[in-house]
Amino acid sequence: MDETGDSNVLLVARCLLAGLFLWSGVGKIVGYDEAAQFMVQHGTIRLLLPAAIVVEIGGALLLIVGFKVKVATLGLAGFCVVTALLFHANFVDRGQISHFLKNFALAGGLLALYVSGPGRLSFDGDGERDGDV
Repeated sequence: MDETGDSNVLLVARCLLAGLFLWSGVGKIVGYDEAAQFMVQHGTIRLLLPAAIVVEIGGALLLIVGFKVKVATLGLAGFCVVTALLFHANFVDRGQISHFLKNFALAGGLLALYVSGPGRLSFDGDGERDGDV
């Protein structure tokens, strides 16, 4: 594929990854009390919920526009691993195993985007391929 095609694919990949985080972050705002209760039930403090919302929505928006993609991908990948370990490590429940594996798969996709860079259709352009963070 030529460079333009690669950039188009990277834009689609960024938007697909971002969509999940955007949906989840907005869902936490709409169902704030339920999300806070879920966090408390899993041994975390509800004061972390605003930070989770900022990470999800902020990271998603950075991915969509292609700004500071290396920072966003590392942050979101770390977020995926931490949330998998905190909230989805019940390996007796098949649904939780699925969520656990999904979070790790997302982290892998985000790390692949970290390596590839955002493509030309982004604010970062090709600058991040040279190691800019």
